[in-house]
Amino acid sequence: MRAIVGLWRWRHNPLRRGTDLVEAWVALAALVLIVVAAPVIGTVASGLTRDALLASVREQREDRHATFGTVVRKISSPPLDADPETASARDAHSRVLARWTGPDGTHRTGVVVARLNAPRPGDRFRLWTDERGRIVGRPLDTATATTHAALAGFGAAAAGVALIEGTRRLVLWRIVQGRYARLDRAWAQAGPDWGRTGTGS
Repeated sequence: MRAIVGLWRWRHNPLRRGTDLVEAWVALAALVLIVVAAPVIGTVASGLTRDALLASVREQREDRHATFGTVVRKISSPPLDADPETASARDAHSRVLARWTGPDGTHRTGVVVARLNAPRPGDRFRLWTDERGRIVGRPLDTATATTHAALAGFGAAAAGVALIEGTRRLVLWRIVQGRYARLDRAWAQAGPDWGRTGTGS
């Protein structure tokens, strides 16, 4: 809005410099780009990211299989965060020796991280495996993919705004430096004779 007011103010002002008009037009162009281009950038980035993540969700759902593990025994290990006041939620997980059956029917045993506060032999917990029965992470769900896509879109839009504003500030800095250079040249011409009698000042 300030750019539009600036353009209107400088239209017929006798004190207007050429750089004042350039500065106002640059500000107006930056404003238009921020209002128009940033949402487009965010929408496109969000859409592309969402498509890629949803494809990953489908792939993970096909490749990863839910099963149940049975605790054989708990593996003693130090907590992830020794300070009880700053203990993270991950400290509620326990490392256990467990056995499970893979999708191909093979029986497997190994050390896994179980979401159990006090695991005892025989306790069952959910885990995810690949087609060979190896432990893998839980597949990405659609809601999480959508959230990540929205955040990516917001980040891309914010980066676009930062780029536009940074460019505007760089152009403004160059304009101001040009003004200072012209002022220095004018002062160098008039300065030595400033205030002297008979110099026309």
